Amino acid sequence: MLRRFATVCAIAALMCSPLAAQTAEETARAALEAAPVWDGHNDVPIQLRSRLANEIGDFDFEHTEHTKTGDRNAMHTDLARLRAGHVGAQWWSVYVPASLDEPEAVQMTIEQIDVMKRLIARYPDDMALALRADDVEAAREQGKIAGLLGMEGGHSIGSSLAVLRQMYDLGARYMTLTHSKNTPWADSATDDPEHDGLTDFGKDLVREMNRIGMVVDLSHVSEKTMMDALDVSRAPVIFSHSSARAINGHARNVPDAVLRRLPKNGGIIMVTAVPGFLSEEARVWNARRDAEEARLKALWQGQPEAVVSGMKAWDEANPYPPAHISDMADHIDHVRKIAGIDAIGIGGDFDGIPAGPVGMEDVSTYPALFIELARRGYSQDDLEKISSRNMMRVMRGVEAASAAMADVPPYEYPASGGE
Repeated sequence: MLRRFATVCAIAALMCSPLAAQTAEETARAALEAAPVWDGHNDVPIQLRSRLANEIGDFDFEHTEHTKTGDRNAMHTDLARLRAGHVGAQWWSVYVPASLDEPEAVQMTIEQIDVMKRLIARYPDDMALALRADDVEAAREQGKIAGLLGMEGGHSIGSSLAVLRQMYDLGARYMTLTHSKNTPWADSATDDPEHDGLTDFGKDLVREMNRIGMVVDLSHVSEKTMMDALDVSRAPVIFSHSSARAINGHARNVPDAVLRRLPKNGGIIMVTAVPGFLSEEARVWNARRDAEEARLKALWQGQPEAVVSGMKAWDEANPYPPAHISDMADHIDHVRKIAGIDAIGIGGDFDGIPAGPVGMEDVSTYPALFIELARRGYSQDDLEKISSRNMMRVMRGVEAASAAMADVPPYEYPASGGE
């Protein structure tokens, strides 16, 4: 009797052992099948402009490996690799350079909205334009990739609330408040502070974004701008492509003081695959390279060939320290520790960077990241939140905040704009 009891216990123990548990690969696969990735940032639109001048009639988006040229890598994104990566919804960045004058930036933003809408329309069996959370769900039910449009930088609206509203009507559903430079009403993370965060106009702009139902994106902005926006916003915010500053000190990353505020706001940080934002070694290497280039330009003024030669020699002597999938997972671990699992999303920035981390070279590689997270103990429910459920909650929260402001009239400023 005792021997039989011992045998039963041994079998029960074996069934409950790690050998009988779901593998990391199985956990990741189940999560991505239940909740495909909703990626926060992809720069295909600017690739269409820089490579094709927005003439896409003969462009094959099913496969883009053929886009490699002598001086440019192939694109990171196409329909086949989006499918392989289990991407079910994509924020397409209708980015334009922050160096443009505001009127030119407005026109170019409209052109980028146009080209991405045309690309989506060319593949009706594979993609669908999404303007609301329900559209994302409908696309998924139809087996299509939902495409949403996000403006990267407030210069895209020319300091005009009227233009903001019209961009919304054209289909833009998030706006990053700044890009690499300050706007007349908000400080960027990578420019010298001018406004101590948001001006009064900038705060009203956030309120107007809440009113019309446009997602406030705080990637690229200064810490004070982040804090001001969190003070003002009645809707959840996002960081569409940023990582944790506690691990990598880049100004584009999010400090813990801001991460601690995300749970109360309901917002998320969509951890990015940008190597220089992930690996501290890569960030330092980039700074050293910039310093060497500045030194050579000062030393060899008017002799650009000497600068090119000197930089080639420096690059050969100082190989780039690559980032890895594990670095991205480290940032996710940190965000979870500070802000919780409900504050995490994914924002690759593919086609906006020269290359991704080792093991995450393009949009097909998201399953590898989720396997890494599963190996670290993330449950299927955790992974589903990270992949898309947190972003869906944010989108619905933004829409609910807009509905609650239905009786609020449009915010107004003089037509000259800003302050």
